[in-house]
Amino acid sequence: MATATPNLLQPPNFTCVKSLSESSALTSIPSTYTFTTDPNQLLAFEPQHSIPIIDFSLLTSGDADQRSRAIQDLDQACLEWGFFMLINHGVPESLMTGMIEACRGFFDLTEEEKREFQGTHVLSPVRCGTSFNARVDQILFWRDFLKLFVHPQFHSPSKPAGFSEVCLEYTQRMRKVAGELLKGISKSLGLEEWYIDKTMNMDSGLQILTVNLYPPCPQPEYAMGMPPHSDHSFLTILIQNGIGGLQVQHKGQWFDVNPIPNSILVNTGDHLEVLSNGKYKSVLHRAVVNNKTTRISLVLSNGPSLDTVVEPVPELSHPLKYIGMAYKEYLELQQGNKLDGKTSLDRVRIRTM
Repeated sequence: MATATPNLLQPPNFTCVKSLSESSALTSIPSTYTFTTDPNQLLAFEPQHSIPIIDFSLLTSGDADQRSRAIQDLDQACLEWGFFMLINHGVPESLMTGMIEACRGFFDLTEEEKREFQGTHVLSPVRCGTSFNARVDQILFWRDFLKLFVHPQFHSPSKPAGFSEVCLEYTQRMRKVAGELLKGISKSLGLEEWYIDKTMNMDSGLQILTVNLYPPCPQPEYAMGMPPHSDHSFLTILIQNGIGGLQVQHKGQWFDVNPIPNSILVNTGDHLEVLSNGKYKSVLHRAVVNNKTTRISLVLSNGPSLDTVVEPVPELSHPLKYIGMAYKEYLELQQGNKLDGKTSLDRVRIRTM
């Protein structure tokens, strides 16, 4: 059973990486941030084959042939990469830019103001901090974050002014995009279009917005924004402020992600792997940092309701590769421990001799 974390997830007087980065005395990173990476894992290659691109307008088209081809493309993207760029998605660029700037405004608050939203538990609906879980991280990550539960109830910090309004609009628009993608994925798995929506209680599904801030780092080769990991949800939707740093693993190698302007990045999560009984794998990804410019990314995870037990679809369960676990229990397991690859998924994977 996962053990809930009873105390603060950050030390009582934690220092944001942003403040550390802005210190005029900083010329090298503290030893607590020195991240040792396997030398063979350092280099990110240019893909021999382009990262898949999905045209959202075709996926939602009234033309049956166009939609069928788009669903086939979606199937291949989930099967081969677990990652794709979404174009023609209909979310206004002005809304995406406005949301990024609103998030920048939050991180520009004083440390004292940000501590008002520190949170006490991995399931606190409003929580900001630094690293991933500073209580258990042996090495701290060069990252500050704000984490918000935005559905089925919408939660937001009260500062800065105007933040909650733009956040609500942004997350509602992205939720509609996620819903259409899950319809397409249901079809690509050979299921009825509404299968995931109905069986996974998506009307009361948990949607979490995580805003990451990666400030300039004087020694980026020794620090890590986020280590290799997979996401807990069905699908994760990501936008960023035009600064690179996201890398995905494909066939054992790391690749830089250079998104098409105004596209949305989407990756498969652990619970889509479970639901599909391993047909679609959750993708490992990481965030690297640079010494020049602040990177901001907005990560929106889309999962079932907290009390939903996610298990493989019966039609795909021969042989059964995963056991079911309540989504809340899985979240507490992943978020309350050290972030390490796909180790949380190992807890529900059936071992074969």
